Amino acid sequence: MYYPYLRAKQYELKALREFSVEHKGQNSIVPILEPVKQQPNALNLAIDEMLTCGLKFAIILNPKDGDFKHPTVKFDTWFQNEKLMENKDSWIPAFLYSKLNAHEISSIIDEYTLGNAMIIFRTCMDMDDESAWKIINNESVGYVVNSFGSTISRRLRSRLKETGKQIIRLDDCFKSRVRNADYALEVDELFSEEPFFYAEEGNLDGYSDYTTLPSEYIEGGMLPYALAIHLSYRKNEEQLYVHHFVSDSNETNNDIRGKFREAARKVAPFYEDKNKTEAVKEIIEKANASEGYPGLGYLKKLSVKNHLELILSL
Repeated sequence: MYYPYLRAKQYELKALREFSVEHKGQNSIVPILEPVKQQPNALNLAIDEMLTCGLKFAIILNPKDGDFKHPTVKFDTWFQNEKLMENKDSWIPAFLYSKLNAHEISSIIDEYTLGNAMIIFRTCMDMDDESAWKIINNESVGYVVNSFGSTISRRLRSRLKETGKQIIRLDDCFKSRVRNADYALEVDELFSEEPFFYAEEGNLDGYSDYTTLPSEYIEGGMLPYALAIHLSYRKNEEQLYVHHFVSDSNETNNDIRGKFREAARKVAPFYEDKNKTEAVKEIIEKANASEGYPGLGYLKKLSVKNHLELILSL
């Protein structure tokens, strides 16, 4: 089972909305959403679409990024969403764990009678943290998402499995760069092997990553000097890679449409002998379309959709 970790930004939500409509009934992918905006309109639209289409998802009820990085700003719109409260079995209430908010998590679970909750450790869980074990062993908790790191602790994994919860590994697979132009220095990189090994070799119930996006939350910025399109693909029987398609005219941030054509026109030759997702086909069409450049957010949406479609195909 795949649990992609996504921030609830506009184009990530659009990717999920389109994916849920186009793949109704699939039960292999359960996205984890961390809200980052106080204004809930876009998130509520996505929630309605996903519930209608039967896409199960987890929503983090104590988000820590974006508007919610300030401790005085709380995410409180979720319990005002009637569909969420009326369909508690159709989504997973999730919480980011820290020692400081352990009591808060338990209080929310009890106050709203939430069941099958998910506890997320974005850095590896401390085995000696008794507050963490108390929450994990709560009968209302069904999932534990943990960032084990590059060397998974066998003792921690074994003890987590003994709890009887669904144990999910969280990895930071995408190697982000400060400058888009730097992706051209290594255009083809190993992304993950977890889809092929998490169950048998890892003895885990699922795996999670940040798709082809950085793990750190980044607000939108200025027009880039270089434009980069990041597309994951299956390189061989046991590995997923990500390929970076980077523009060539990167001396200034002028002519973003020209930069898009330079990057996007590299996609078709690369995929000539590879399976193409619908998102990849759309990028190839856009590369030569008369209307040209669709926007950075649109490209992010297609990158996320491509990754979800790729994982679903496995």
